[in-house]
Formats: sequence, C-alpha cells, structure tokens
Amino acid sequence: MHSRFLTRKTGVRRFAANVRFTHEPLVTSSDRFSFTVNGRDGAARTGAISMPRGNIRTPAFMPVGTAGTVKAMYMDQVRELGADVVLGNTYHLMLRPGAERVADLGGLHKFMNWPHPILTDSGGFQVMSLSKLRKLDENGVTFQSHIDGARHVLTPERSMEIQALLGSDIQMQFDECVKLPCSDEEAERAMRLSLRWAERSRKSFAGKPGQTTFGIVQGGAVPALRIESAKALADMDFGGLAIGGLAVGEPQDIMLQMIEVVEPHLPQDKPRYLMGVGTPDDLIEAVSRGVDMFDCVMPTRAGRHGLAYSRFGKINLRNAKHSNDPRPLDPESNCPAARDYSRAYLHHLVRSEEILGMMLLTWVNLAYYQELMSGMRAAIAEAHFTDFKQQTKLAWALGDV
Repeated sequence: MHSRFLTRKTGVRRFAANVRFTHEPLVTSSDRFSFTVNGRDGAARTGAISMPRGNIRTPAFMPVGTAGTVKAMYMDQVRELGADVVLGNTYHLMLRPGAERVADLGGLHKFMNWPHPILTDSGGFQVMSLSKLRKLDENGVTFQSHIDGARHVLTPERSMEIQALLGSDIQMQFDECVKLPCSDEEAERAMRLSLRWAERSRKSFAGKPGQTTFGIVQGGAVPALRIESAKALADMDFGGLAIGGLAVGEPQDIMLQMIEVVEPHLPQDKPRYLMGVGTPDDLIEAVSRGVDMFDCVMPTRAGRHGLAYSRFGKINLRNAKHSNDPRPLDPESNCPAARDYSRAYLHHLVRSEEILGMMLLTWVNLAYYQELMSGMRAAIAEAHFTDFKQQTKLAWALGDV
C-alpha cells in the first residue's frame, strides 16, 4: 500500500496520502510519557508519543472535541478513522458542565467515552476571543461567560487545576494569545506575560505519572520575540512545546516564516505542536518544517457547512452543479460517507439543512485529514516526502471535475 499508483482519470502518480492506511501499526504504550523520532526526511519527521492511555503516531492531527464531543461524530467513528488523540477545551468545559462535575463523574475520558489520550488547551485563546468584558492583569483574566454572563477568573493555577480535574494526558500552559496583525510592543508584552504564566503553569502542574504539560511559544510575527520565547520555554523543561498565536489573521507565508524561525530553537527530542492549524495545505507545509502535532476545527466546521475535503481538493456541496451528479465524492475511499453516497444526495441534504448531511461531510473530512497524516508518516519513513508533497498538491490543483 505504500507504493505509488496511477489514477484512473489523470495518470498523476499519487502516494499514500490518497489511500487509507487501515493496518498502520501502533507502537506499544508506556507507563510514562515519552517521544521517539523514528524517521526523518529533511526537516519532516515521523515518530510516536507513548503514554499510558495509548500512543500518538506523529505527525498527528487531533480532532477537536471542544465540549467533550467531536461535533457530528460518534467517538468510535473518530477512533476508526485513525485518530490517536483528541482535544478538549478548558474554557468550554469549565463553563459547562464544569470541571468539578466532570471529575465527580470519573474524568473526561469516561465522560465522553474516549479511553485514549486527550490533550486539553488552557482556555487562554477562548477567553480572549469569546468572553465579554474581560480584564487582564498579571494574575490572570477576569471575564464574563459568553453563555450566561456569569463572572469567572482564570489564572495559570486555575487553568492547570481544571485540566487536572478533567484528567487530560497533555495539559497546556495558560497563555495570552493576541490577534495578528498587532504592534511589536503588544506582541512583546503578551509574550513576556505568557512566559511568566508558563513558569506558574509548570509549577502548578500536578499531573499523574504518564501525564505531561506543554509550553506555548508566543511573540506575534516578530522573529526575535519568537526566538526568545522558544529559548526560555526550552529551559523550563516542558514535556513538549507548542507554537501558538498563529492562524489568527495573518497570511500563510507569515505563519510558515514563524515556524522556520522557531524550529531551530525547539528541542529535537520533544514533540512540536502547531496550535489551531489548519487547512490540508497548512498541515503539509508545517510538517515539511518539522511540526509533529496539529488541531483545528476546520474539517468539522466545514463539514457542517457543506464543504468537503478530499484528495481532489475542496468540494462545495452547496453548488447547484452537484444537484444531478450521481457520482460519490471518491469511489476509491475507504470512508463510506465519501464512497457510498451520491453528490446529488449530499447536495440535497446540505441544501435541506438536514443533520445527516452535516454528519456525513464531517465524517468525510475527518477521514481525509487522517488519511493525509497517515500518508505523510509513510512518505517520511520511506524518504519520499518531497515527492509526496508535490504529487498531493498537484492532485488538489487538478481536481476531479
């Protein structure tokens, strides 16, 4: 299955990104957190994070389960698509149903019926983007809930306490994320505050054996600030480091430039996580620059709004041209939603705002994202990543209509 093959329509040679790797082996779990790089091709690398609850094959895409659910998906579906880890959100879960309640009910894994690794973000981004009347100071952030207007205080210590109550396996430091573009002065202020909060988060981390915490590199679009942040966090000995504050309004070339600036200063023996990213093109470009982990709401959100991702590129099922099209999205896909339903039917569901349409297209999109990650892992292991990247992008550009 790792070999190349000819497409029926264009003759373009395609690699593993375009087939499901249903038999890709899992590595043996460990009673502690560890990370191993098993292969490299240029800056791209493939490996595995080993944890008591299971293993995360890298590069990895984490479906976003914001409020304890990956929207429009059953959790066993998510697992069957190849996901090793999902993301939960501290901000949303602290507001509803409440971290203490989740803990009383046995923790987030039991609550959402996902016995595999979970990463929780710190809530910092959502506090800045969703909450009302927020007030930020050295201690933390005071804000009003976007749900009911109730007043809350979130500090580095409280963020880590919430994540401990949830029982997540990878817990993120509390940070301040600024929108781009912003002034250099604003980027520097937020970066330095995030570094102080990183130290407080690390000291407050009360994880059980096998759990870990990640620091978050900030600094806006200023290379010197990004480098300073990365170096300082590397000295704090986190389990891994994330690159935050990107995909928040800046062009892709700025995002990629910041990854290139930061990567040489990140520890080689720890996983690198690009937060909140992104499109399939973002993923393949970031992997080529040494990133190991990703999360994004894009595949699930797009699916709920009629947009499918596939090896042919994006397909907008709202378009009238699909109304009489009997073809499936991809007759060669291992995902039943992409293989067994006509475009005409999917178009009908989308235009009728049927819940089934949202479910099927979310399934399609998450399947493709996991296929893309599996293909990248195989290509890196076989030292064909550059070829893989070129052929995958060419297939997107050619489309299928």
